[in-house]
Order: sequence, then structure tokens, then C-alpha cells
Amino acid sequence: MPRVSNESETQSPSGGERVFSDATGRLWVATHAGEVIIFTGISDGRHSRRAIVVNLAKLDSTVGDDALRAWLEAAPRIGTLP
Repeated sequence: MPRVSNESETQSPSGGERVFSDATGRLWVATHAGEVIIFTGISDGRHSRRAIVVNLAKLDSTVGDDALRAWLEAAPRIGTLP
């Protein structure tokens, strides 16, 4: 019998995901993938995904929202050249 996936399961081997709001109140999800944090807008799909390299073992509660906001502001859009 095929395995039915459980929607509550998330695959985030490098340390997880965090939801936070930017300075204007828009919601973003930050996903830790290896040495990169990927930001995806969840309250407005028109915002481009962004990514930034950080020296971080895992994304957990020790990383504050202010740090995530600063990284989001510094992160270039995915698919654009600086």
C-alpha cells in the first residue's frame, strides 16, 4: 500500500523554518538550507524570494526577529544579479 504523506511533516534537515514580519508588517518565512537563509513572502505572493549566506548552525528561537529582518533587508532577490 502506498505511503500517505502527513502534511504536518516538514523536511528541514538544516534547522527549520521561522515565520516573522518585516518592518511594514508583511509576513515572511525564513528557511535554513545549509549555509543559506531563504526568505519567501507569505502574506503577499508578489514579493520575490530572497536568499543570503549566513554562518548559522540552525534556525531556532535563539535567532531573533530583528536579525531576520536585517538579513531580509540585506538579501538580494533570487534570480537577479547584484
